[in-house]
Amino acid sequence: MGLAEHKQDARKTVRCRVITVSDTRDETTDKSGKLMMDLLAADGHSISGYEIVKDVQEEIKASILKGCDDPGTDVILTNGGTGIAKRDVTIETVQEIMDKEIPGFGELFRMLSYQEDIGPAAILSRAISAVARDKAIFSVPGSSGAVSLAMKKLILPELGHVVKEMNKDL
Repeated sequence: MGLAEHKQDARKTVRCRVITVSDTRDETTDKSGKLMMDLLAADGHSISGYEIVKDVQEEIKASILKGCDDPGTDVILTNGGTGIAKRDVTIETVQEIMDKEIPGFGELFRMLSYQEDIGPAAILSRAISAVARDKAIFSVPGSSGAVSLAMKKLILPELGHVVKEMNKDL
């Protein structure tokens, strides 16, 4: 079976929860969260929830798990809290709750960041994708450029396919 046939039955509409991790943003200043939701909607997906949480592991975890426990959510997308500062704990939070990592996402995100955007500073870009409690999670840096790159080049082209594969019967 070729890739086109394999992706043929992919979900056309995916229900997504968007979480912005930031100590400073609110709904009026959250450009990256808004961009994420706008890109999802433009691609035909729905927003099942949206929240801004502080860069505190317990708050991030609670918000992600809320999405995992919501039967109306297929995918959780986070932006922010992925840097290397001591306060940046989004990646560690996802790692703590994930059942399976999707390592190619972070690898490709850094490669694209290097090639198209930030050059060698891409080594500081942390991004992760995983499956937890039968939900896909994508976590990207909080800059609008990083969100745009991840959404347009990686997440949106594969979103329905990821959900299909994740829910495939054994």
